[in-house]
Amino acid sequence: MSDTLYMQRCIQIAKNGLGQTRPNPMVGSVIVCDGEIIGEGFTSAYGGNHAEVNAINAVKNKELLKKSTIYVTLEPCAHFGKTPPCASLIIAHKIPTIVIGTVDPFSKVAGKGIQMLKDAGCTVTVGILEDACLEHHKRFLTFHGKKRPFIVLKWAETQDGFIDVERKETELENAKPNWITNRFSRQYVHKIRAEEQAVFVGTNTVINDNPSLNVRDWSGQNPVRVILDRLLRIPLDYAVFDNKVKTLVFTEGSRKDTATTSYKKIDFSKDFVATICEVLYKENIQSVLIEGGKKTLQSFIDADIWDEAFVFVGDSKFIKGLQAPILQGTLITTVLLGKDVLKKYKNPC
Repeated sequence: MSDTLYMQRCIQIAKNGLGQTRPNPMVGSVIVCDGEIIGEGFTSAYGGNHAEVNAINAVKNKELLKKSTIYVTLEPCAHFGKTPPCASLIIAHKIPTIVIGTVDPFSKVAGKGIQMLKDAGCTVTVGILEDACLEHHKRFLTFHGKKRPFIVLKWAETQDGFIDVERKETELENAKPNWITNRFSRQYVHKIRAEEQAVFVGTNTVINDNPSLNVRDWSGQNPVRVILDRLLRIPLDYAVFDNKVKTLVFTEGSRKDTATTSYKKIDFSKDFVATICEVLYKENIQSVLIEGGKKTLQSFIDADIWDEAFVFVGDSKFIKGLQAPILQGTLITTVLLGKDVLKKYKNPC
């Protein structure tokens, strides 16, 4: 097998850590001796072992490590955090050859792990399947490289381009979603929620739909809820204030924090999108799924602060209503979900 195939295996097993490892990256590692994989590992839940440690621990005969090659999707760490440096462990076991997918931009690593290995006499190769590794680590790399969360947009629209019907003055006691897509699409949305660290919605979306914003139709952790409520109009008996999940509320008003809900006062007259990203970065939130409404989505689009977008097109027409956001992006995939169509876009910038 080639270096490329072993790195593909690293990426494959690394996905087992999706949604569990943050703020650490979900790294995959494979150890090969004489053309045979003798150990594999991926990053444990935060506070646990890194991928390289788990791969080394999986090798039964540690003497084989002295003539092995270790493959890893991201540069081994060179600093003490919750665990000791992985580069030091590799050196301690005298693994002679290291193949790395991409460099870690985190300031405490950023080439230091590679240099440590080279200084110890190891042979180090960097850049194998680099594009695939960059894609795999996109949340972690965006967070540390751009100093903001990885931003994912999501909405559902009808065949004729509407995201909601025309609504009369909202009756709060009857607040409920107006479904456009089928159950397969709705399950897919819960899959996306489980993959991202936070889910973000605006005031009108909460008032109109009274969403829980949790993971029900997929396995995974509930995301942090991020609410845009400039005038604090959302009733406190709504589902987003059920005290079951950490919740951040961006507002220009004042309200006392609770055990699970924190109010972030910001200036909406300035560049509030950038301000929100700054606050989320300080909160150590690496990725955010923005589910609506239109004003919130369009604000991030117009500011060109987004990375991916999932647009679900249902098998229905509203004739009139609230039009979908206007997005210019690169279409990368189209998937059929029953009669629904899921279009995934990437920001080309």
